[in-house]
Amino acid sequence: MSDKVTDPTDAPLYPIREVSRLTGVNSVTLRAWERRYGLIQPQRTPKGHRLYARDDIERIEQILQWLNRGVPVSQVRELLDQPAAVEAPDPIAGDWSSQRQQLSAALEAYDMARLDALFNQCMALYPVATCLNELLKPWVETLEEHWNEQLGATLQQRTLEAFLRTRIGTRLYHANQINQGGTLLISRLPDDAGNLWELLVALAASQAGYRVRLYDTALPINEMPLAAERLKVDALLLCSGQAERAELMRRQLPRLAEQLDVVLGLCGPVARIRAAELADSQVAILGDDPLQAITRLSPLLQH
Repeated sequence: MSDKVTDPTDAPLYPIREVSRLTGVNSVTLRAWERRYGLIQPQRTPKGHRLYARDDIERIEQILQWLNRGVPVSQVRELLDQPAAVEAPDPIAGDWSSQRQQLSAALEAYDMARLDALFNQCMALYPVATCLNELLKPWVETLEEHWNEQLGATLQQRTLEAFLRTRIGTRLYHANQINQGGTLLISRLPDDAGNLWELLVALAASQAGYRVRLYDTALPINEMPLAAERLKVDALLLCSGQAERAELMRRQLPRLAEQLDVVLGLCGPVARIRAAELADSQVAILGDDPLQAITRLSPLLQH
């Protein structure tokens, strides 16, 4: 049964759940764009349900193009309303820098209410992919650089990990109920004392439609084949922000890849650092960008 609705002019209209499926923008974000910024103006049924025309869907796609270029949502409307395509003004990119600074200030002050508000605002107003690319990944990279030389870094890191584990974990739980993609087991490697990278990869995987099983602590290498079999996963993704031990990279992971019946992928900075050493192995080097890693994984699962 189709979700399309036809208006008197025979033009198809789409309910919000179908528009969300077509564009990848969740319904909460679509409502926020409408209520807070007037970016889209869907029609309404007599009961108040939103109905979107094809023009609305095309406008949403234009909004996504501007957001992907770094334009803050508050400035998109004036660009959409201009009669001809224009280049994004240079100062706009600074908005993301400002948001990252605000997140850092909230974390440094251990102001969890402020951190929560900033995180929720971004996730409500922007697609997950934009939040990952423009906010979360560069923020984590900056934090890790500072933590190497900062007193109290461990406390900050553990605070952020606990915060993101709760927020991202909740999203994973609900997404796992509806996602139809394969199942991914995501775990960090033993030398990485934190789990920030596996959380970012898990968020990217969930956004792409995969069901995610996430472990906070590193699984023993010798138990990973058993875990993949018992949990019936389609791929095992290992993440780390560290270089990891040479023995692990050169011997244990290649041997593990040969033992597994599913894809073994390497994500996070470790994938960039150790790419050359694993080039001739069966380990899939997915890179340090969470979204690109999941994109690179997709064709490997179709073989």
